[in-house]
Amino acid sequence: MTSALLPTYARAPIAFERGEGAWLVARGGERYLDFGAGIAVNALGHAHPHLVEALTSQAQKLWHTSNLFEIPEGERLGRRLVDATFADVAFFANSGAEANEAAIKMARKYHAVAGHPERFRIITFEGAFHGRTLATIAAGGQQKYIEGFGPKVDGFDQVPFGNHEALRAAIGPETAGILIEPIQGECGVRPVPPQCLRGLRALCDEHGILLIMDEVQTGVGRTGRLFAHEWSGATPDIMSAAKGIGGGFPLGVCLATADAARGMTAGTHGTTFGGNPLAMAVGNAVLDVVLADGFLEHVSAMGILLKQRLAAVQDRHPDVIAEIRGEGLMLGLKLHVRNAEFAAAAREEHLLVIPAGDNVVRLLPPLIITEADVAEAAKRLDATAGRFAARLRGAAA
Repeated sequence: MTSALLPTYARAPIAFERGEGAWLVARGGERYLDFGAGIAVNALGHAHPHLVEALTSQAQKLWHTSNLFEIPEGERLGRRLVDATFADVAFFANSGAEANEAAIKMARKYHAVAGHPERFRIITFEGAFHGRTLATIAAGGQQKYIEGFGPKVDGFDQVPFGNHEALRAAIGPETAGILIEPIQGECGVRPVPPQCLRGLRALCDEHGILLIMDEVQTGVGRTGRLFAHEWSGATPDIMSAAKGIGGGFPLGVCLATADAARGMTAGTHGTTFGGNPLAMAVGNAVLDVVLADGFLEHVSAMGILLKQRLAAVQDRHPDVIAEIRGEGLMLGLKLHVRNAEFAAAAREEHLLVIPAGDNVVRLLPPLIITEADVAEAAKRLDATAGRFAARLRGAAA
């Protein structure tokens, strides 16, 4: 039977019905080790008891009231995020794209209320991914996402990744800010060096513009810090987060300093579902776990161990794996073979990984993985790489 769904996804031929921790169970009963985590979303794995309890408890009380009324759990989550970060204020949305839209509007409004409405342009970087709305695909600048959707939304100036001279040249009298991911995820797990993030902070201060960081994929403990920019010591003015912050429930947030958000007064922005009681209950439950003593240290330890195991796999199969990239539990394997074929072969080994740009597969496991999970993933990756190594030897014979 033909699917009634819009065919915008090339879905793998597998459906899951339940999960536990870092494992998923398909309808046929087969178990898969999940090192994709719903593209860095299921930060605490599947069916985490604390999240399940928070969601079901709230579901029995109240789902939605709208932002016409106070939402106490939202006030609490906002305060906890502010206290744990650089920010003074939070705006809750439903996704990373919406959080980025809020960040872009906030940066433009900041200059408008200061008497400079002409300062609305945002500098972004080649290879970026900021969402799928018309504005965020323009910000990302990747032609494959823009093609066919009419004129590109104006207001974004893209520069080559790592080209400092081009970046300086792009700053002009209409520039409002710079938008960057501390690690480019969709483009192939490309980290921005810490000194470059510090340089961006200094550049923004020099020109009176805002530094906006997109931590949709890198945030909420993914790299071993609550947010990835913390490794550099460079602080943004505005930051977006989503994915892991809801542990699988749709949730995004735009965090900002009071100064950067000074133009966002009553009526300037809004959302119907953002910050609803269900999302706030789950978001608070996620923070309960992520901010607990030792949790981020666990992520860092598992990230180091996983990198070590991956290095051993690379040593055995250098003709298949070219490079290991990333930080914490946001890692990428740059391949000599096609990444889509590698991901499909990994599924045959009952391991889930995520293809990305630059012929990379991403490893984005739940942050609660154990040493046993790491060892099992390395074993299955070794088997996957071995398939391709055997083919290459056969082709060379």
